[in-house]
Amino acid sequence: MSLIDIRGVSLKYGDRQVIKQVSAQIEQGEFFVIIGPNGAGKTTLLKALSGLHALVEGDIQIRQRSIKNYAKKELARNLALVPQQINADFPFTVAETVLMGRYPHLGLLAVEGKRDMELAEQAMEFTEVVHLAGRRLGQLSGGERQRVIIARAICQQSQILLLDEPTASLDPAHQLRIMDLMERLRCEAQITIVMVSHDLNLAASYADRLLLLKDGKVEKIGTPRQVLTGKRLSQSYGCTLLVDENPLLGKPRVSLVSEKVMAKGIVA
Repeated sequence: MSLIDIRGVSLKYGDRQVIKQVSAQIEQGEFFVIIGPNGAGKTTLLKALSGLHALVEGDIQIRQRSIKNYAKKELARNLALVPQQINADFPFTVAETVLMGRYPHLGLLAVEGKRDMELAEQAMEFTEVVHLAGRRLGQLSGGERQRVIIARAICQQSQILLLDEPTASLDPAHQLRIMDLMERLRCEAQITIVMVSHDLNLAASYADRLLLLKDGKVEKIGTPRQVLTGKRLSQSYGCTLLVDENPLLGKPRVSLVSEKVMAKGIVA
């Protein structure tokens, strides 16, 4: 049975339908990446998976149970969300921010104990931010802040991690650091990763399977090799994209073909 079962889900913003009859299944321990052009509905679908966006129709099931039947804290014990935007003015230290991940597990008085402190320390060590424990988020670089928010999600001890563009605005070194961190989590802790990404090459390198959305509908679900074809991507993104093989990984590699290159007749 699938860990996450998306069944004919439709979603709206006001009167505008942004997701239309989307269905997909995500397995335990899978690295699942949602891709598609701007406006395809990627982030909206991720918010629905986290319980932050109401369903117009259809259902989302976590562990064969409708997301509608989870209490807020109970849902947070099953999944954690790393949002795209992180407020740099968040007035807390790194240690305090990471410890917030323990909230779904706290009792009525919401007082952290020794075990909570230990888990926060472990999460900071795993994401290599323990040396920043006393600093505030506003004093950190973008890559450091992203790792702190991931540490908070790890501290939450959820088996599903939802990430919205975790590598956006990061340089290549920090992008790889974040993606390698996600792969470690998947392999060492058997955490299921569901990620939205605009970077097709990162998605191809790390994903077990991809969901390609266009205009709120499923274009294709499958392995990177099944989904990432030049014809399909060019039609979905509205520009010419060339797909060949990454010589190091043996996985699809996507290249943008400019009008200048097309004019030279290099690409048919």
